[in-house]
Amino acid sequence: MSKNHQDDSNEIKKLAIFEGEARIGEVMQGLQAIQLRPEDFTSPIALQMALSRIYEAVLKVLETGPRKRYVAEVRFTDSMGNNVVFAVDLGESPPPFSKDRVKARIVVELYEDE
Repeated sequence: MSKNHQDDSNEIKKLAIFEGEARIGEVMQGLQAIQLRPEDFTSPIALQMALSRIYEAVLKVLETGPRKRYVAEVRFTDSMGNNVVFAVDLGESPPPFSKDRVKARIVVELYEDE
């Protein structure tokens, strides 16, 4: 769903609203560096560098002690039919939801920055 919108400053905006789902869960703070990216598989040395980066991140987390953060993994299908997944940091305290799966509304606002 999308629509045009014009606010008081005569700035034209385009809005798109998507419906999706979010899965609420916990992650250990500091583990964001523990991920493999497509460029990590371009050569054997790139993979070794990625494994070293991951090893260092794990050691750092173990040194500082575990701290949990709550996140929502949000999933929706865009206007072109592509699956989109991203995370939303919900902080260190448990979110006020009774279930670990909730609905998500994604609002995209497009405008020109002058």
